[in-house]
Amino acid sequence: MQAWRPTAFLIFSMALHIGALALVLVRGEVWHLALGAVVLNHLAISAAGLWPRSTLLGANLVRLPSAAAQRGEVALTFDDGPDPDVTPQVLAILAQHGVRASFFCIGERAAAHPGICRAIAEAGHAVENHGQLHRKHYALLGPRGWLREVGTAQETLQALSGQQPQFFRALAGLRNPFLDPVLHRLGIKLATWTRRGYDTRCTDPERVLARLTQGLAGGDILLLHDGNAARTASGQAVILAVLPSLLDELARRQLTPVTLRRACKPH
Repeated sequence: MQAWRPTAFLIFSMALHIGALALVLVRGEVWHLALGAVVLNHLAISAAGLWPRSTLLGANLVRLPSAAAQRGEVALTFDDGPDPDVTPQVLAILAQHGVRASFFCIGERAAAHPGICRAIAEAGHAVENHGQLHRKHYALLGPRGWLREVGTAQETLQALSGQQPQFFRALAGLRNPFLDPVLHRLGIKLATWTRRGYDTRCTDPERVLARLTQGLAGGDILLLHDGNAARTASGQAVILAVLPSLLDELARRQLTPVTLRRACKPH
């Protein structure tokens, strides 16, 4: 395995910190300038961590490789499961359409519903890593915290599904500079998305579908949720109302749903 290398942005940030310290040591009277530069840099780092599609903090898959795009492939990805009510129904819809998808599972939820986790893998879908506990403060973790969160989920999901997850997705895509070296150490890649339907908040299936399909093209990574799904006025999980129409629209546009693994595998 090649050694981890920071991005140009992080190298610049480290150099700025060293330069600011040197400036203070040589000319202490301009400490406020050095401090201002460091504060601005930290704001930029925070902004990069809050931007899910950013590549400033490390490699980030926001679209499928160009070869997959040319083949008309799109990736369906489902987050926050497995859910004992929704996930089996999602699997049934995918089976009816002969489609494979990537499920970013939460380790503790998979451990609570091991049969569903196994069913995902046995149906030919990919089980990927969405963290072990999926807590909101994880964007503030240090190296040990990220290693515990991602590494434990890696072990949990592999034991339950028989698959070794190849991709990690952070909660809402939020992260910090300590995540990328941990992913490199574990041998997995960060994946976010091209477009999302906000199906954990929006209760209108038509609006969710419109967000997913407006400008939809080969190479897109679509974010949906089988866990934490919003509910329609009738109490149905929004994803269950959206998914059949989405799959029909993909077929109409001659786009092929695939797993992230298949799309990124050399052909």
